Amino acid sequence: MQLPSFRYHPDPLATGSIERSDNACECCGETRGFIYAGPVYAEDELEGCICPWCIASGAAREKLDAEFVDPAAVGGHGSWEAVPESVVHEVAFRTPGFTGWQQERWWTHCGDAAQFIGPAGAADVARHGPVTLEHLRVDLGWEPGERFDAYVRSLDAEGQPTAYLFKCLRCGEVGGYSDFT
Repeated sequence: MQLPSFRYHPDPLATGSIERSDNACECCGETRGFIYAGPVYAEDELEGCICPWCIASGAAREKLDAEFVDPAAVGGHGSWEAVPESVVHEVAFRTPGFTGWQQERWWTHCGDAAQFIGPAGAADVARHGPVTLEHLRVDLGWEPGERFDAYVRSLDAEGQPTAYLFKCLRCGEVGGYSDFT
């Protein structure tokens, strides 16, 4: 079965936000072979019980009042570019989120939300080049130098600190942020 398409999270299987599962969906009641594994913000506990189709259609939002990304986190709580409310709603209510060390944020650029690429370590960040490094440095508020260089060398996609990378849909730049506990 082919997964629904998500404009702002193109490969949720690769990022671990959607997993193969025999769980039935709390929203539609169907068992479709895949389930959402990321964070859910709702009144009820909804971990591991919402299918990707109910996220994509908006049914999980309508029926369960579920959010998959904090709407205020789209744009980093004001740290990055503001985007139209329709984009915030698409990301928060109809896009699989991801799990981070702290509160997740969704990078915005060129007046739109960017596509989530996934968690990244030092080698992943280096492959994207100096523009990506600069986005991470500015987000931290650090000056260039050995402190930042050592921090970047310590990035670990499965440990901490971790970079969370996104690709701008308009210009193709890769940016995002990093965090740790």
